[in-house]
Amino acid sequence: MKPLFSKFPTASIRAYLIAMAALATLPLILFVVFLLLQLENQEFQRLQLRAAQDAQMVSRAVERKLQDMSTTLRLLGGSADLRDADLTVFHQRVSSSLQSGDLYVMLSDGQGNQLLNTRVPPGAPLRPLAHTKPVDEALERNRTTLSGIFFGSTSQRWIFSMAMPLEPDLPSGAAAIVLTQDAGSLVSMTSTEGLPMGWSAALLDADDRVIVSSGMDDRPSGEPFDPALLEQMTGSGNTAVIDTSNGKLMVGYARTGEWPWRVVVWGSVSDAQASFIDAWRNLIAGSLVILALSLGIVLVAAQQLQRGIRQIAIMAERIGKGEIVPPVITKVEEANQVAIALSNASFDRAEAEERVHFILQELVHRTKNILSLVQAMMRQVARSTDSVDDFQAAISGRLAGLARSIEALAKQQWGGIPLTSLVEMQVSTVLGTTERVSIDGPAVLANANAVQNLGLVFHELTTNSIKYGALSVPSGRVEIRWSFVEDGSDEPNLTFSWKESGGPSVTIPRRRGFGTTVIDRHAASSFSGQVSIEFAPEGLRWTMTAPYAAFASGGSDR
Repeated sequence: MKPLFSKFPTASIRAYLIAMAALATLPLILFVVFLLLQLENQEFQRLQLRAAQDAQMVSRAVERKLQDMSTTLRLLGGSADLRDADLTVFHQRVSSSLQSGDLYVMLSDGQGNQLLNTRVPPGAPLRPLAHTKPVDEALERNRTTLSGIFFGSTSQRWIFSMAMPLEPDLPSGAAAIVLTQDAGSLVSMTSTEGLPMGWSAALLDADDRVIVSSGMDDRPSGEPFDPALLEQMTGSGNTAVIDTSNGKLMVGYARTGEWPWRVVVWGSVSDAQASFIDAWRNLIAGSLVILALSLGIVLVAAQQLQRGIRQIAIMAERIGKGEIVPPVITKVEEANQVAIALSNASFDRAEAEERVHFILQELVHRTKNILSLVQAMMRQVARSTDSVDDFQAAISGRLAGLARSIEALAKQQWGGIPLTSLVEMQVSTVLGTTERVSIDGPAVLANANAVQNLGLVFHELTTNSIKYGALSVPSGRVEIRWSFVEDGSDEPNLTFSWKESGGPSVTIPRRRGFGTTVIDRHAASSFSGQVSIEFAPEGLRWTMTAPYAAFASGGSDR
């Protein structure tokens, strides 16, 4: 007689346990792989944004350097010694004021002949200018012009120059004043310290020749930049990805404001994501090791179970043969042990899944908070910008200021920071120092809302002052004050004031830009206050009055 279940396919308990282990483990491994692929895509997008921001950051530093040179030219061009044709005294004074740096001044007539050069002593014979293009363009356009890189005949180094036309018919015969500087002095601005490991940075002139470069792929000064990379650099600033034989190459680039130079940062995507890729490989390898260990444990357990079942089967055969055998109590105990083991395994798995679910919920909660804040920021910026470039520039600076505020809050465990520290942090982030800024006010511990939104306001005020206001010139000063105002209500008000002086004459702007929107409507809306902006000729005046509870830690944290 054939066994009752012989028509059904059968398999050993070892095969079933291996299949169960694989079905329990492989979905988790596949889920981990899916998450890693999503994280890799997010990491790539973050790298693109970072490349563009790094290029913008370097370009702003170079732009400030060039603006300083332009300011120096204006100051030197108005010298009384120059108007009196006293070139010897002018040479001595300029050489004394510039002796600690690597800047040199030259005077040229309209034909490119040198009348003065601070690189050589007064009275020394001077040759015609080796590079007359910036002087010719300055005289033709009647404006300050910037040259590309060229090899100086006097300095015997790679240099660049900035030329400014002078008043016509000066007694000395000078038609233009030229400020030159060694190209190597700009190498610190292309430092790769903040870039991903193995990346490079370069500063290019209008002819796409390298002025200075640093990093793994360092290029010598004066060398034409890679045409393959230049083809991808369209527009004033962005990022591009190029497929090469060694993998993907990412390029971030930006123009230096109104000057004809460009900043380029580039490097291998795999180099920037090396740590992430290593973590991915380690996690996959670890998962495979865990799977192998699990299968090994399953094989050992299956062998033990098979041995017990075989003993039970032998006892059943003996009973079937009519032999007298004692009760096989071990059979019941074995079944109970398997039940307990499965129960424990199910309990452990449920506990592990609950723990993973809790961690994912925490991750989703924290991510939603950050995304909500960035989304609100992007909506505000989008309302006040008309182009992608303006939007990108505004977002980059605002995110940098917001990051400093969030970092400061995190260090204080979101308990608030003093107003004085907040103002100094935002001003120094943009200006690099607070020497020309006077800050005074009563001690107030600002809440998270005040730190984030007031930080954005002072970030914009400082940025606008550097571009157009008092901080754009060395003699400019800014006074920042805040004080309590009693108006008879139960809650006092807090009044902030920003007062500029010593800068260029202020005129009312023709259009309302992003910065004005932040310091006006955004400030008033964030603190339920009133904002006053006065474009006085002697300097910008900004005032905001709002309830004290909107700023103080423990108050409204909207």
